[in-house]
Amino acid sequence: MTETLLADLNNPNHAEDFMTVLRNYAKDPMGGGDPLPDNVIESLVPALKKLDNNRIVLCYIDDKIAGIANCFFGFSSFKAKPLINIHDFAIMPEFRGQGLSKNLLDKVEEIAKESDCCKITLEVLENNHKAKHVYQVFGFEGYELNPEMGKAVFWQKTLS
Repeated sequence: MTETLLADLNNPNHAEDFMTVLRNYAKDPMGGGDPLPDNVIESLVPALKKLDNNRIVLCYIDDKIAGIANCFFGFSSFKAKPLINIHDFAIMPEFRGQGLSKNLLDKVEEIAKESDCCKITLEVLENNHKAKHVYQVFGFEGYELNPEMGKAVFWQKTLS
């Protein structure tokens, strides 16, 4: 039986299940390949509980955690409406290939529509072809304002 739900981080089981998938994802090559530092493991859930713009979707198969979508609300100045960004999206290795991505993405879309969001955004590594295919099937595409200027590229600057 598959169950997809909005996490309540005050529920210790939800918090632990979220961290289980996130720790696994961090060690995967698509998550960077390194374990989460101990200080992140200890502080992440308490820090997330302080935010009002975070939504975490959990997916279970037969009561075992199978995947997560960790999302944050942002705002589109061009649409004057909120948006939701999928910041972390991960399926446990033993549950991959079973269509759980659709369950998670459907729930994120439901949350977005209930919140009057104008769009759902996410980042995906250019060589993660399986994930890109899943996202394209679900309706995601490269972002551009003007085709002459090309598609948007996600950049970062790490701060110490």
